[in-house]
Amino acid sequence: MGTLPMMAQETYENAKIATQDLNGTARYVGMGGALEALGADITTIGTNPAGIGMFRKGTASVSFGVNSQQDVADFATGKTTKMSFDQAGFVASMRTDYDSWVNFGFNYRKSTNFNYILGAADKFPVLQHIDENGNIQYHTASQNKLTYAKAKNGLLYKTSGNGEPYWSESYASCSQLDDIYSQYLNYDDRDNTWYYDEATDYMMNRQQKGSIGEYDLNLSGNYKNKVYLGLTLGLYDVNYKHFGEYTEHLNGFNLLVSDDRHIKGTGVDLKAGIILRPIDESSFRIGAYVHTPTWYDLTTSNHTVVTDGSMSRSAGESYDFKLYTPWKFGISAGHTFGSLLALGATFEFADYSSMDTRYNTGRVYDGWGAYEDSESDDVMNRHTEETLQGVATVKVGAELRPVPTMSVRLGYNYVSPMYNKDGFKDGTLSTDGSYYSSATDYTNWKSTNRITCGMGFKAGRMNLDVAYQYSATKGEFSPFMNYWDNDNRADDNICNAVSVDNKRHQVLFTLGYTF
Repeated sequence: MGTLPMMAQETYENAKIATQDLNGTARYVGMGGALEALGADITTIGTNPAGIGMFRKGTASVSFGVNSQQDVADFATGKTTKMSFDQAGFVASMRTDYDSWVNFGFNYRKSTNFNYILGAADKFPVLQHIDENGNIQYHTASQNKLTYAKAKNGLLYKTSGNGEPYWSESYASCSQLDDIYSQYLNYDDRDNTWYYDEATDYMMNRQQKGSIGEYDLNLSGNYKNKVYLGLTLGLYDVNYKHFGEYTEHLNGFNLLVSDDRHIKGTGVDLKAGIILRPIDESSFRIGAYVHTPTWYDLTTSNHTVVTDGSMSRSAGESYDFKLYTPWKFGISAGHTFGSLLALGATFEFADYSSMDTRYNTGRVYDGWGAYEDSESDDVMNRHTEETLQGVATVKVGAELRPVPTMSVRLGYNYVSPMYNKDGFKDGTLSTDGSYYSSATDYTNWKSTNRITCGMGFKAGRMNLDVAYQYSATKGEFSPFMNYWDNDNRADDNICNAVSVDNKRHQVLFTLGYTF
């Protein structure tokens, strides 16, 4: 218990916190978010802050909509279709010269929507080997067999003469699940041998809920309609929940693992941007921006129950940790053709392999007050470096205004894969991120494609915008890491990856007022 203040989370859970969705106003989403050089949309407060410097009048807006996941059924309290409050903010504009302004803005945006239902099932492959007597033996896999492999390699040890193994505190690579699963291992004192149960197949159902709320404060300026500068302070509120049920069918009985996890906390970052209009006679403009890491202070808690039909065993834990996301860089270009057509494009890059998972090491007091000190979890960070990679995001969009009171919009995004295709959740790492892990499964998601469209209507000072977004991502799900035993091939623990999808539909509405 004395080690509890020094905790860190693991790569796959942290990756969910570090990423963001395409969300904001309906105009921004309808154009695929490609407004980082065009500006004059409040959502750019959180991407290129200089875009707020484009405003010449005050504005306020609020956005809400409906999100729906395709090709899955409701599970537990998770619903495939849910309402969402997505954005609310304002910009106040003050003229400082004939063609220069100083603007102040505030905006709330749901930057990440965690709502997702995962369903996966598969049979374990039947493997064969020839034993020392020349006979063919057949074997499969199980989550319990992964604990057996740790016991065989000395990561679990027998503490008493009753044959029941327990995880050793001297090995940080034994998870809470091992603590439970070790009670399903059989130990023979006569030959110092562990025995385990193999499974024929598995089924996983999981719901994710919650969101990350982003609260942005912006100061921006416009100098003679040529140079636009902006700075944004971002504050974040994290509320992530998941509940999963994993079932393995073993010889003669079933094991059900119910896992309930909650991650909550806060974060802060800074964003700076610039937009230039290099040619006086042209409306062409270029933009660039940079985001510092988001410095998250987080608390994770879980409760895990394993049931075999006759009895249940449980474990749980709660601890604090820190997560620093990577730096983010973006460049953009935009051009307008009178009031008829606007075109925009953005390229953005963030290297998620550099993400920093950190232990909390205790409170420090200095002349500025008290704060929680931390240090990098080097073992988990090396795993993150091997598992995650740099992500490039390309956004393009267009807005056509056939009449002054109506606009039509189209957009497209491509987001490159965040996960290395050979990455896996390593339950043998000597780090507290593995020590207190309550799930062995992981998904290596591939690239994301988003297609968007929308319309806008203006009546006096009021405007109504509507957008539709379709987002599709494929991934490879595995219930646990593969394990090969070269000394005894019967102890190989192999599972095949299963293809899963995350296909989402969003309909978004924005009400705006210009003052």
